[in-house]
Amino acid sequence: MQHYRAPWSTALIITSVLATLLCLGITFGILLLPAPKQGGEIVMALRWLPGAIVPVCALFIIRGYTITPEAILVHRLLWDTRLPRTGLQSATFAPKAMSKSIRTCGNGGLFSFTGFYWNKTLRSYRAFVTDLQRTVVLRYDRRTIVVSPENPEAFVRALMSGG
Repeated sequence: MQHYRAPWSTALIITSVLATLLCLGITFGILLLPAPKQGGEIVMALRWLPGAIVPVCALFIIRGYTITPEAILVHRLLWDTRLPRTGLQSATFAPKAMSKSIRTCGNGGLFSFTGFYWNKTLRSYRAFVTDLQRTVVLRYDRRTIVVSPENPEAFVRALMSGG
C-alpha cells in the first residue's frame, strides 16, 4: 500500500477561509437583527443554515489517497471512498485538468473540490481534488475521475506498475 497526501493549494485555503468567515458572519449577523413580526420562526430556524454549511462541507475534506492492490482509497474526514482498480484504463498526470469546468453537483472550494463536473476535454467526471495544479485523470470504461495527490508523477507510476 502506498499513501499520498492531498495538499491544499493556496486558492483552496483562501476560498475556504473566506467562505467559512462569510457563512459564520451571516449566521451570527442575523442574530443581531430584530426578529420579524411575521414568519419569525422560519427566519430563526434558517439563521443556522449558513453556519451548518461549514461542518457539512468539512465532512467531505480530502485528506489523502492510498493505492492498494484492489483499489484507490480516497480518505475523507470520517470515511474512505473506494475507487476500484478493476477497469482502470489509464492514469495521467494532467495539470489543470479541471480548467474551464462546470460544477454540475458538488463543492467548488469549501475545503475541497468534490462532486460532479463537466468540461470539453474530460466531459462528465467526478472530482476528489484539493490542488488544481496536481490533477491526475483516472479513466475507466464508463467514467472519469480526477484526484490530486501530493506527488502526481509517483502516483501515476505506482498505479500503472500495479503498485
